[in-house]
This record gives sequence, C-alpha cells and structure tokens, in this order.
Amino acid sequence: MALDYTLTLVLLGSSLLGIVAGMLGCFALLRKQSLLGDAISHAALPGVALAFMLTLSKNPLVLVLGAVIAGWLGTLLVLVITRTTKLKEDAALGIVLSVFFGFGIVLLTLIQNHPSANKAGLDTFLFGNASTLLKSDILVMFVLGGAVLFLLALFWKEFKLLTFDRDFSASVGYNTKLLDVLLMTLIVVAIVIGLQTVGVVLMSAMLVAPAAAARQWTNKLGMMVFLAAFFGALAGIAGGLTSSLISKLPTGPTIVVYVSAIVVFSLFFAPARGLVWDWWKRREHRQEIRRYAVLEALFLLAQSHGTPLHPHDVSSLQAVCKGDVSATLRELSGLHLVKEFSGRWALTKNGVEAVSKRVIL
Repeated sequence: MALDYTLTLVLLGSSLLGIVAGMLGCFALLRKQSLLGDAISHAALPGVALAFMLTLSKNPLVLVLGAVIAGWLGTLLVLVITRTTKLKEDAALGIVLSVFFGFGIVLLTLIQNHPSANKAGLDTFLFGNASTLLKSDILVMFVLGGAVLFLLALFWKEFKLLTFDRDFSASVGYNTKLLDVLLMTLIVVAIVIGLQTVGVVLMSAMLVAPAAAARQWTNKLGMMVFLAAFFGALAGIAGGLTSSLISKLPTGPTIVVYVSAIVVFSLFFAPARGLVWDWWKRREHRQEIRRYAVLEALFLLAQSHGTPLHPHDVSSLQAVCKGDVSATLRELSGLHLVKEFSGRWALTKNGVEAVSKRVIL
C-alpha cells in the first residue's frame, strides 16, 4: 500500500509523539508522577485558547507556545502547592487539572462566538484529530521533540540521579529544584506536542502507557527508555495505519487502544515480571515442594527397614503425601532420583544424596 501525503504526515506525527512521550514518561512513572501528564494536558487547554484569542492565528507554533506556557505554569503551581501547603501531590494535581481545564472550556465557549472560530480548529485539542496535521505541524513537532530529546541526553546523568536518589543528588551539589523544573518542562513539551494528535483527554495515556509496558521488561533505565520509545512509536504507526484503513475511525483513540494492548500484553507475558511468568514460577515452586516431600517420605519409610533403598508401594506414599504421588514419582524417575521395582518405588543413590542434603529439586 502506497502511503499518501496525509497518511505520511499522520504516521510521522504519531510515531514522533510516541517516541518523545514514551521516553519522558519513564521518568514520570519512576518518580510516581503518572497523573502529572493528565494535569499538564488539561492545563494546556486554556493556553491554546488564549494564544488564539490574543493573536487570532492558528499557526501551530503560536498555539503550541501557548499550550507550553499554560502547561508549565500548571506544573509550577503543582510544585508550589505541594511545597508551601499541607496538601499532597494528588490533591494539587486534581486542583490544577480541574481549574485549568474548566477555564479552558470557558474560553473555548467564548471563542465559538468569534468570527474566526470556524477556522480555528481548536476543538481538535480536546479529543485530537491526527488527520488534520499539516506539514507545519509536523515541523513544529520535530523541532520541539528534537530539542526535548537533546536536553534529555545532555542531562541524562542528572535526571537519572534525581529520579532514583534525590537526596544524594542534592548532597553532591546538584540543584535539585532547578533539575525538577527542567524535567517538568521537558515533560510539558512532550505532552503539548501530542495534543493535536490524541487530544487533552487521552494524552496522559501516551505518557504513562509506553513507560508502564517497558517497565515490565527490564530493570535498567536506559533499556526502559528505549523500549518505551519503541512501544510508543509502534502504537502510533499501528494506530495511524488502522485509522486510515477503516473509515471514520479516529486516529488518537486508536493509538491509545494499541498502546493499551501493548501494556496488557506486557503485564501478562513479560519475562520475570509478567503474570504468566509469575504463575509459572509459583507452579514450579509447588512442584519442587511436592517432589521433595515424596523423596523425604520414601527416605523416612525406608529407614524403618534399615536401608534407605527399600521400596514402597504408591498407597503408602499417598497416605503421607498430598497431590498426585504417581505423577510426582514419574517426574522423579525422569530425574533418576527414584526407581520402580515391580510396582513399588525406591530411592536411587542420587535420591538419597538429594534428601540428605535437603536439596529441593
């Protein structure tokens, strides 16, 4: 399938959004600030409306600049509330989100009566409309996204230290307050460049979901950031292609559905952390306990006959062991720890050694 011009722009914008939001979302997730994305995206709405009202221009750079300023002010307000009052961060985020978003809705309502309102297209910032992306929009996204990634690489060590050990970061001379503001600013920009693609309502998912999925696959920050960028870009491209193939299917929500599917898959199947992996480990552990219980029972019963190699029938073992003893004996036979003698079972020398060393197999 040849990609037309509009689809190419959609895929470029969606993939760039996934990369930038995924990478910055890792820091928000690890710092337990996942709701920050929701607050910033809602706080950016009045900035878009004010930028239009002041300039009467729908230039993407003007609208994005207004969104950045509003989102940044909302972020600083959250920091001020948490540091100067007794309110917790979740309460501060809720206050900023609701107040800024309500103000933004009021401004959008006023704009509807403006003669240029029909040309503004500001409603796309609520729910997103990737199909309306223009070359100028993509250019702004690339410039801002590139600047964010450059600063992230430049301050990688500082952000990493701030994320995992803020107190140590301060003790070695780093200005943690300034680093906080810088990191928050990068997150604000990452969120703002995606508003036209997925909208205010769904933007927080693009910040948190790729990072949450990546966290299931690794314990290293560098790999987590790389995987989050990959998952975000993958969801962006898949969502863009799917919405182009199915008529009237919105791109933003489709992207969020794909990234949510990646999160669900990661929660179930990621090695070491996935639910399936965890179930398998617990199952193996229970089997190890059953195997050792049967070995120990054989050993104790045989001891009463003066030799640890004395055989016993399955019914004797079943009386002192739980579960399917026959199946466990077959497993132990495959490990060369027990041996069958005319329907009766006895330990091998390896089995005696395993029991005496209390080795759980």
